Formats: sequence, structure tokens, C-alpha cells
Amino acid sequence: MEIRRAMPVITTNNLAQTREFYEKFLGFRVAMDEDGMLMLASTSTPTTQIIIAWSSPTALDPELLEVDVSVEVANVDEAHRRAVVDGLSVIRELRDEPWGIRRFFVRDPSGRTINVASHIAHRS
Repeated sequence: MEIRRAMPVITTNNLAQTREFYEKFLGFRVAMDEDGMLMLASTSTPTTQIIIAWSSPTALDPELLEVDVSVEVANVDEAHRRAVVDGLSVIRELRDEPWGIRRFFVRDPSGRTINVASHIAHRS
């Protein structure tokens, strides 16, 4: 399976202090800022990223609070097929999201929720 990046998801009840820690202390930059989530990237290695998530009634992706790690793969359909064939615990079925990703959630053997996703190719 071709993995493009893997990002831990850090949930917080204190966005300001959490953001300050990762930006000012560790030097991450904001790559995406949406209601309910920030994606932060390393300035030296842009694919080194983390996600900070918080509860918001208008969050773009409220299910992100259930995720421990987000993994972007080249072919999410193939990853989903393999998860099903291997009898893994798929806890959220494969589907397209309105913000341009296709994803499913699978539980790893330690009980962590893994978001497996690919960007949806633009269709003509």
C-alpha cells in the first residue's frame, strides 16, 4: 500500500494553548484552518503533519474527534477492499466527503481509530 502521509490527531479543549505549543515551541505552520480542526505542517518537511481537533457545533468534520491517526493512501478503494478481505474491523464504511476526500475508518489491534483516506480526483 502506498502511504503518502500519516498524521496523529490531537484532540483539545484548549485550542489557543495547544496551537501556541505546536506553532511557537515546535515550529509547525498552519496548513489548513477549518472550524473544528487545524492541520499543522513542518516548515522543513511539509509532509510531517499533525491535526488538532476540537469540539464545535459547526465543525466541518465532527467525526475527526473519533480519530486517533489519519493516513493518506494512494488508493483508498484498494485499502478498503484489503481491510474487508482481511477481516479487519471497519467501523465506518467507505464514502466520499463534501470537502474532497474519500475515506473509511478502521480499528487497529490496539483499539485506535484510523482514518484511511485519499483525495478525490477531479472528474471532467
